[in-house]
Amino acid sequence: MAVSGQRQTLVLRFADVGGATYASLRVVGQPARTVTWVVEEPTLTAAVERLAAALPDPHGSETQRDAVERAVATGPFASPGAELEIVRELGAQLLSAKAWQLLADCLRGCGASPRAALFISPSSRLARVPWAALAMPGEPGEDDLRLIELVDVLMAAPPNIVNASRTSFEWEGRRDGPRLLILDPRVPGQRPDSPLGSVLGRPSAQTPLARHFGDLMQRRPVLPDAATAVELFRRTDAGRGWLAGLLSQAPSRLLYVGHVTAADGDVGHADLAALHLADDRPLTASDLMSAKLPFPPRVALLACASGGDYQFDEATGLVAATILCGAQLVTATLWSLPTAAGFRRFASNSIEPETDPMGDAIMAVDRAHEDSDAGEAVNCWQREQLRRWRDGDLRASPLYWAALVTYAVDGAR
Repeated sequence: MAVSGQRQTLVLRFADVGGATYASLRVVGQPARTVTWVVEEPTLTAAVERLAAALPDPHGSETQRDAVERAVATGPFASPGAELEIVRELGAQLLSAKAWQLLADCLRGCGASPRAALFISPSSRLARVPWAALAMPGEPGEDDLRLIELVDVLMAAPPNIVNASRTSFEWEGRRDGPRLLILDPRVPGQRPDSPLGSVLGRPSAQTPLARHFGDLMQRRPVLPDAATAVELFRRTDAGRGWLAGLLSQAPSRLLYVGHVTAADGDVGHADLAALHLADDRPLTASDLMSAKLPFPPRVALLACASGGDYQFDEATGLVAATILCGAQLVTATLWSLPTAAGFRRFASNSIEPETDPMGDAIMAVDRAHEDSDAGEAVNCWQREQLRRWRDGDLRASPLYWAALVTYAVDGAR
C-alpha cells in the first residue's frame, strides 16, 4: 500500500528476444511487487496488425488521404464502440492479468496521494501502442477502465540517453523566460496543400488557435518577436540559424507544430528523423545532437510520429536529441495527426464545420506545459477527452488524445 503523502512509481518494460517479447512491471523500491510475463510472437503480431488498421498512417498501397479516411471514417478509432473493442483486445494481449491487478492495487492504495506514475519502455515493435488508452480486461458491459485512469502514464527515456553526458535545465529556474513558438513554418517550395504544406490552414486572427496564442502573448514573453499572434504562423524565416539564435535567449519552453520526417524502416536510422523548418534541408536528430543546441527544459513536438524513438533499438530520435540538448520533459506524438480539414472531410455528418481537434490538442499541450507538473497535466486533458469520447462526442477522437506521449527525465513529471 502507498504511504500517505508519497507517490509510487512503476516501471513497465518490454524487450524483444528471439521469437517472443518479455515484459516486466515493477514498483520502484518494492522489488517483491514485480510481475513478469511473455507476449508470444503470434499474439504480438496480431496486436501490431490490429493497431495499424486504426492509425492514420499509410500502410500497403494506401495514400495519405486513404489512410486518414480509413482512420477517421471506418477504422477501429472511428467510433467509441469500435475503439473500446480494440483497446480491450490490446490490453489483454500486452499486459498480463497480474500486471493489471498490480496497477489496480496501486490506484486503490493511493488514498489522498497523487496517482502513481507509470514509466513505459516499449520494445521497437510496440513503439506506437497508445498505452494510455488500453482498457483493463473485463466482462462485456463492465466499465472500460483505462490505464490512464489507474496511473499517470509517462514514457521512460532510454537508459543510454538518460545516462549520457548532458546538461539539463530546470523548469523552476526558467519558468519566467520567454515561450518559443514555432507554428507551421513554411517549407520552401511547398504549396499549402502539398505533402509538406500547411498543417494548420490559413492563418487568421479569428481562429481559436490564434486567439489562444494572442492571449499567451498578453501574459508571457514570447519568441519570436511578433506584433500579433498571426505573425507567429507560417513564417518564412524560421530556419536552423533562426532557431539557434532564439534558443540562445534561454526560453522556458518550446512548442513546435509542423512536419516531421519520421524515422522508420524506410528511412533507415532513428537519428535521421527530422524537423522541417523554413530551410531547404530538414533538421535531423543527428544535426541537433551534433550542434548541441541549448534546448529549454520543456519541449512539445506536435508533428508526424515525432515520438517514435523507440521504433529502433538505438532510440536516438528527436525526443532523445532534445533531451541530450537540455530538455527534461518532452511531449510528442506516436503517429501523424490528421489536419482539421482532413478530419472534417471524413468525419460523421454530425461534426460541426468549425471542429478542430488538432487545434484543441495543440492548445491543451501548450496549457499543460505551463503547469508545474506538465506531464500530469497532459494526462489530465487526456482523461477529459476520454470521458467526452465515452459519452459519444466524436470530436474527442482518440486519433488525437491517445497519440500524445510525454517523456520525462531527472524527476520531471
